[in-house]
Amino acid sequence: MDDQISLGMLAILLGALVGFVVFVPFVAVSYRRRGGLSFGRLVLWAAALVYFLAIWTYTLLPLPDPSALTCAGVNLDVFAFVGDIRGAVARPGSTLTDPSVLQLLLNVLLFIPLGFFIRVLGGHGILVAFLVGLGVSVFIETTQLTGVWGLYPCAYRVFDVDDMLTNTTGAVIGSLLSLVVPKRHRGMQRAMDADEPRPVTRSRRLLAILCDVMAFGLVTITAGVVVQLALQLTGDRAAVLSGEPASTIGAIAGPAVWLVVIAATGRSIGDLAVQLRYDGGPLSAWLARPLRWIGGISGAALLSLLPDPWSLAAPLFVIVSAILVFTTKSGRGIPGLLSGMPLRDAREEPMRGTPARQ
Repeated sequence: MDDQISLGMLAILLGALVGFVVFVPFVAVSYRRRGGLSFGRLVLWAAALVYFLAIWTYTLLPLPDPSALTCAGVNLDVFAFVGDIRGAVARPGSTLTDPSVLQLLLNVLLFIPLGFFIRVLGGHGILVAFLVGLGVSVFIETTQLTGVWGLYPCAYRVFDVDDMLTNTTGAVIGSLLSLVVPKRHRGMQRAMDADEPRPVTRSRRLLAILCDVMAFGLVTITAGVVVQLALQLTGDRAAVLSGEPASTIGAIAGPAVWLVVIAATGRSIGDLAVQLRYDGGPLSAWLARPLRWIGGISGAALLSLLPDPWSLAAPLFVIVSAILVFTTKSGRGIPGLLSGMPLRDAREEPMRGTPARQ
């Protein structure tokens, strides 16, 4: 039981990590293909991410100690589970609590969400659910049969053709169950009104800020890791242990990337993801865009680099920014106030005197 809880936590942690990496691209694709992103669909995608990682962890982990490995057998007898069910029915006690029946039911239940997600999120029907369910099951069973593709000298779990059959059945059942979801909510097909402007709400502005924060953090972490690896390769052990070069480059990388993006487009990565744009106002683009840059997440990051006690201005900047998101029109906040530009949907036609849409 403790192992199952640990594996579940591992799946959730891995799902959170992958979700952190793909969150901004997912939001951007949703806005371009469906015109927006609902909370329900976001939760559904997060659940699918954790589910796929859970399949991996539950079916392949924990990996055994090579020194204590016991080679598992192989079952190539198709429909052997029928005999197991007959035996369970013949034995006294509840059939549903029999280990062989429970194993069968769990194999089916494990793949029901797969078929559900294939239709609701991917827009594909029973045939695709059948093929994907079979393919995923074959891959898992083959990975087990080959000892994780040669990592172990033999299989550490039983290769069972019946598992592939029951897993695929579960995927088909999941596809059928997904028919209860209204058709308009299925798939990632492009919505007819995806290019139509939508209201600029504060929740949308907050989503843009969240995208900026997550993308900014990813850039910072990636830059720091790259510097650490480079120093490791050059043999500069002192610099690697101190971590100062990596932290410094990481802190600079975020504002630098945001400066390039905003100078080129007038929008931050978060603005681009949720289709927002600052335009209009009394200032020219060459002056307004740097103000847009300094008024966003880059401003807070640069303030945090100041020596103490001046670095305390960074959390103050964040607090003021949060307040202004809720108190300024459309949540344009500090970037809009500094640049004098209103916040609009990027799918609207540019205001007179502003550059054409990027």
